[in-house]
Amino acid sequence: MLTIALSKGKLIDSALALFRQAGYTITGLSGDSRRLIFVSRENAMTFLIVRPSDVPTYVEYGGADAGIVGKDVLMEQESDVYEPLDLEFGACRISVAALQGEGSNDRLSSKVRIATKYPRITERYFNKRGIPVEIVKLYGSIELAPVVGLADRIVDLVETGSTLKAHDLVEVEVIAKSSARFIVNRASFRLKQEPIMTLIRKLRSAVGSQGIKSGNGHPLTVRSRKKRVTHP
Repeated sequence: MLTIALSKGKLIDSALALFRQAGYTITGLSGDSRRLIFVSRENAMTFLIVRPSDVPTYVEYGGADAGIVGKDVLMEQESDVYEPLDLEFGACRISVAALQGEGSNDRLSSKVRIATKYPRITERYFNKRGIPVEIVKLYGSIELAPVVGLADRIVDLVETGSTLKAHDLVEVEVIAKSSARFIVNRASFRLKQEPIMTLIRKLRSAVGSQGIKSGNGHPLTVRSRKKRVTHP
């Protein structure tokens, strides 16, 4: 039996819909369910419903064989997991935003204070550009930071940009694009390779059948920070 960690919140309904599209019958589990663990014997799967930030941890340390989580979380945590498939839903971007009229690059000559829930992504990005930053870690309401003078800019996840506009903020740079990814524990991939590869192929086919481009059409490549393993 495979154990799959799913992210609570915005991604779960799309994830479950994708599993159903891939031919898995999942009854009794939805985004509104309060159950944290769901056993699907007909599919030989157990689903864990956890916070998005916890999905890579469950997968990396073997609490789950695989999981679905946003690329933004993976970039921030740098977890040592395989990332074989971009599921192409939950699309958004990690962006730098500032108050209207405050987005000029010439304002970045001295240390910039940035509020974010992505301190690692933020530090890496600005370090590469040679811009000194002071990072203020927040867990929510990031958009308020420039409004009340807590920070010069923010780095946050942006989908439509409507929340930024509501607070007189504008995107000034896009750091990276994010979407839901299917990730796999390294040991599980070796020990349970056949069922995991079957699941990956079915999910990839389901993504393609929904009119979404899945990968680049090349043989499946499983990626981790340490090595690459290619399968036909």
